[in-house]
Amino acid sequence: MAQKGRKPKPTALKILEGNPGKRELNRNEPTPEAKAPKCPVWLDGEAKKEWRRLTKQLEHLGLLTTVDLAAFAGYCQAYARWKEAEEFISKHGTIVKTPSGYWQQVPQVSIAQTYLKIMNKLCEQFGLTPAARSRIGTDGITKENADPMELILLSGGKKSV
Repeated sequence: MAQKGRKPKPTALKILEGNPGKRELNRNEPTPEAKAPKCPVWLDGEAKKEWRRLTKQLEHLGLLTTVDLAAFAGYCQAYARWKEAEEFISKHGTIVKTPSGYWQQVPQVSIAQTYLKIMNKLCEQFGLTPAARSRIGTDGITKENADPMELILLSGGKKSV
């Protein structure tokens, strides 16, 4: 049975946003290790490039964990397919003349739109849109300038070695 209302936001995002709703955080939420999963070999070449481009940054923010493989791979694959459709459109245009003389939209237009919607939904889950990022505040804390206790708090209580 589906739940009503908004989908709950991951606690890691709430913490980075400063918990604007001031509601009690879910302390029982599973906290997998903030480590990027290995890039799947079955991803397209362009999807692998996107994987490499984003994993370190998301891992550093604690937004990509070992259990996020499917969601992040889905984003990367959708990105690759969206880019492929957009490149086709740039090269060939958005409409073609059919053998009967009518003008018709090329299928790549709807393909690009579909994958862009998928990408946007997954982008929000990982804080990859401007709106999602505007709600996140890291206070400039990095591994280089944070004290050891701050690092423990940022990693969900797990001390990294």
